[in-house]
Amino acid sequence: MKVILLADVKSLGKKGDIVEVNNGYARNFVLPKKLGVEATSKAMNDLKLQKQNDDKVAAEKLAEAKDLAGKLEATKLVTTIKVGEGGRTFGSISSKEIAELLKKNYDITVDKKKIVMKDPIKAVGEYTVQVKLHPEVTADLRVSVEGEK
Repeated sequence: MKVILLADVKSLGKKGDIVEVNNGYARNFVLPKKLGVEATSKAMNDLKLQKQNDDKVAAEKLAEAKDLAGKLEATKLVTTIKVGEGGRTFGSISSKEIAELLKKNYDITVDKKKIVMKDPIKAVGEYTVQVKLHPEVTADLRVSVEGEK
């Protein structure tokens, strides 16, 4: 019996795959647990339409990520950090603060988890911070840190 999987099944395949299974296995395991449906012509057509819709949504998300990357590339974020005697800084600038500054100053919403930083910024100067917006799209954000007494 041909079955369209509705979820990943360890021994059979991934969601959306069309697999051939024994009739008993399909009737007693796959179908009752809603892991798959019988591959009728209607179900095959529904699967095809679902895949087309998923492709369209993925293309829209990629276009949005590229648009946001263009905005971020053109943006220069300026922030301050407290500085004591001899240029010694107090505190640091983390990805959370960068995300808050983007939202406050430029009305650009970026999740702090998407901002890639090895360590928080702990010195005055110019920095380039990567923002991973999509698996295929990464933007470089310029951050200028100025001293404040």
